[in-house]
Amino acid sequence: MYANDGFRELDRRECLALLATVPVGRIVYTRQALPAVLPVNFCLEPDGAVVVRTSASSELASAIDGAVVAFEADEVDARAHSGWSVVALGPATLVTDPVEHARLLRTGPRSWAPAPQEVFVRIAQEMVTGRQLMGGRTVYGGLPSS
Repeated sequence: MYANDGFRELDRRECLALLATVPVGRIVYTRQALPAVLPVNFCLEPDGAVVVRTSASSELASAIDGAVVAFEADEVDARAHSGWSVVALGPATLVTDPVEHARLLRTGPRSWAPAPQEVFVRIAQEMVTGRQLMGGRTVYGGLPSS
């Protein structure tokens, strides 16, 4: 975060509360040594971890298991010039525990593109940052320049 960029910095509690309000975010990971971004639907666990459901044979599942990834979600109102963005960084791991997998089948995210064999990926949030712009006003009270 940049202290003088006109946005209000969000604390961890605010970031998690906002993440819980949207159904889609983006996973940022490395694919063939290049950055890749993939939109995903997700759910937020009580401890703040992000859980994604995907095909067991997906490139995503194999690419991020054990890797540190970024997860980003946001909400923007272009008409009101307001919105927020939250970025979480942490390791992604496939859920392999049968009890945990069974629980997530009941309570976890529903796949928007169901596959015959699905897995859950858990992204622990080791670092969470967020920022918000309210109604086109900066933290200095004025309207941003166009």
